[in-house]
This record gives sequence, C-alpha cells and structure tokens, in this order.
Amino acid sequence: MSIVAAVQMTSGADVGANLADARALLEEAAARGARLAALPENFSFMGLRDIDKRSVAEPDGSGPVQDFLAATARRLGLWIVGGTVPLRGAADGRVAAACLVYDDRGERRARYDKIHLFDVQVPGRTQESYRESAHIAPGATPVVVDTPVGRLGLAVCYDVRFPELFRKLSTAGAQIFTVVSAFTEPTGRAHWETLMRARAIENLCVLAAPAQSGFHPNGRETYGDSLIVDHWGRILARLPRGRGCVTARVDLERLSRDRRSFPALTHRVLT
Repeated sequence: MSIVAAVQMTSGADVGANLADARALLEEAAARGARLAALPENFSFMGLRDIDKRSVAEPDGSGPVQDFLAATARRLGLWIVGGTVPLRGAADGRVAAACLVYDDRGERRARYDKIHLFDVQVPGRTQESYRESAHIAPGATPVVVDTPVGRLGLAVCYDVRFPELFRKLSTAGAQIFTVVSAFTEPTGRAHWETLMRARAIENLCVLAAPAQSGFHPNGRETYGDSLIVDHWGRILARLPRGRGCVTARVDLERLSRDRRSFPALTHRVLT
C-alpha cells in the first residue's frame, strides 16, 4: 500500500507566497509518508481578475512555477500533481489550465489541459458568474499516467460533472483519479461530496480531490473539503476548511480483488 496526499490551500495573487505555502504543505505530506501529493487548481495564482492569468502564464517547459514543482519533487522524493499552471500557447492569447505531473526525480511525466471550462451563472447568485473560456483555451485529450500509487487519471474541478471523461480514464486503465479543484462555495455545498463519491464508485477507482478553501482577493469564496475516497465510496480522509493536507493509504490489491468480485466495469453495454 502507498500513501497519497491531497493539499488544501487559500491561494492569492502573490505567486511567491503561494509557492511558499505549497512548499510547506508538500513537506508535510512527504513527512507523513506520502508517495504522491496533489495540489489544488490555481494553487500558484488566484488573482483579482481571470485575465490576470495571462500576465503570469509561463511557456511550456520552463518558468518559476514549473521549476518549483520539479525542484520540490526532486528534493522531497515525491510525485507531485501540480494543480493547474497557466501555460502560454494559444494563438489568441488565452492560456491553458495545465495539470502537470512530476515524478520523484523532478522529471515531468504528464500534462493534462482542463477540458470542461466553467462558463456559468451560479444559480441564486445574480452577481456570481464565470466565463473561463474568455481567458482559458480548453484541452481535448484525457490523460492517464503510471505512478507508484497506481495508474492515475487526471481531471480538473468542473470536469467532475462529466462522467464520460472518467469512463475514458477508467477504460484506459486508471485505478486512481485526482480532481484538482477550486469549487465555488454554493455549488460545493450542494454537490461536491456527491459528485466525488459518484465518480469513485461508478469507476471502482480511488479519488483524491485537493481543493481551494476560503476567501480570495477577488472576493470569491471556495468550498474546500478536500477528500480522499476509496473505490467503494468510503471517505478515507477529509479537510473541511482551511489550509493543510490529508493523507490516506491506497490499497490496490483490495481494489483489484473487489473489481474481480464485483465486475461492474466489465458489464458495460453502452459506450
């Protein structure tokens, strides 16, 4: 069995301060025996306006945030799922919300660009609306990567509402999902736990959901409640509010045994 960690933060507009906070929490995860730790969406930057992501975006492969992830993974001997990092690349100036995975030698093993963008008016909140697509270019390709804690499928926040993505990840062999998130408070209160447990149960996969929590410089409140859920839907660890990290053991032998005795994934008819 291996230990995974989900990190919870309240990120702001100061990249350096956010990285210092992430460093301390990753060190805590490593000290608790984690082999893999996942940071939340927007861990390095949550500015006053969505357009501000363009000003801190990095070229793919280099920059302060990517260098931080590589160096920290190498120093701690820890696999890191780097939340989302704004990366340049789109011809129209929009950035990618890229979830980057680094191994324990500091080598990048995967990049997943958020596919489903949060373009919504939050029900019951007339002043709370979001249009991620104005400044973020969507990805198109699901990503699965082999890690020491299992075959890992990557997802970001709003992706969790689209079960077809998780079916593709499980069909590609995923045993564990990370859903790096910055859920709004009202949608989190209504749906967070239900969605996370559903994606784990229906795919017989472990799920780790690191989250943003609290109030941010732009006045937005994020829900928090970072979770680690097993393949049977049991909550192994959670952090309702504030900063910190939670850890849990991933038992792949039990997962494999339960998949054999309850072979729902092999009974699929509609694909």
